[in-house]
Amino acid sequence: MKRENLDIKEQIKEYILSTIGVLLTALGLVIFFIPNNIAAGGASGMAMILHRFIPAISVGIWMYVINIILFILGFLLVGKDFSFKTIYSTFALNFFVDLFDRVINIPKYQGNDLMLAVFFGNVLASVGMAIAFANNSSTGGTDILAKIISKYFHTPLGTTLLMVDFSIGILAGITFDARIGMYALLAIIINGITIDFVMKGLELSTTLMIIGNKTEEIKKYILEHMERGATILKAKGAYSGKDIDVLYVALKRRELGEVLNVIKHIDPDAFVIVTEARYVLGEGFRKIDKVI
Repeated sequence: MKRENLDIKEQIKEYILSTIGVLLTALGLVIFFIPNNIAAGGASGMAMILHRFIPAISVGIWMYVINIILFILGFLLVGKDFSFKTIYSTFALNFFVDLFDRVINIPKYQGNDLMLAVFFGNVLASVGMAIAFANNSSTGGTDILAKIISKYFHTPLGTTLLMVDFSIGILAGITFDARIGMYALLAIIINGITIDFVMKGLELSTTLMIIGNKTEEIKKYILEHMERGATILKAKGAYSGKDIDVLYVALKRRELGEVLNVIKHIDPDAFVIVTEARYVLGEGFRKIDKVI
């Protein structure tokens, strides 16, 4: 029952953080990208282009239409490979874009410096998408189209997605003008780099190897106060020849300071090796089947 409660709490946390993520992405799109026609890939980019030809339909409504069509095609051609969280995040993004674009009508940047629009739009949108991705969500859109193309033409998914988004950027150049198209392509490149950078910071974990005389006390603190696991590795000192216990611990990066502070007070002479881990999968961390 306790395990189930933890799973429910984790799910609620992921939905809340995914909602915050798509909210930030929507703000980036509405404030910076949409007013300046920067179609930086995705369903939003496709919607901006279609809005240019049929302005009576807002970008937010076009996003609903595009994503509904893509999800139907995805279910028919790829299969039911879409979690409820992905569907939720996709249409939550649509909702927020439409809300801020038509209903609330928040202030929008329409200056002459498109580089500022690309930069600040990417900061909001990329950070938001990274938060959503880190919580096992996806915003659908061209991801679905890339999956369809990848399945039938046997192309790498990442490369296919990049090519689809680049195609949207080129179409933006044809639809609006070459200058807009180049800024859209630049935004796509910066978006990918920023998402990777932010996700690395969000997901990065730390492993510690602790060698000292009071590993039992340190282990007790980690188990009881931090509710983290630990592994004791049996080793022998090369110089002393004595049998020693090496404490091996995996932590979230934000927990590192607490452990080092505890070690400093319990065993200031301990030998500690700190290593960054790209992923830690399993109990207390992300499940292996949820790695994107």
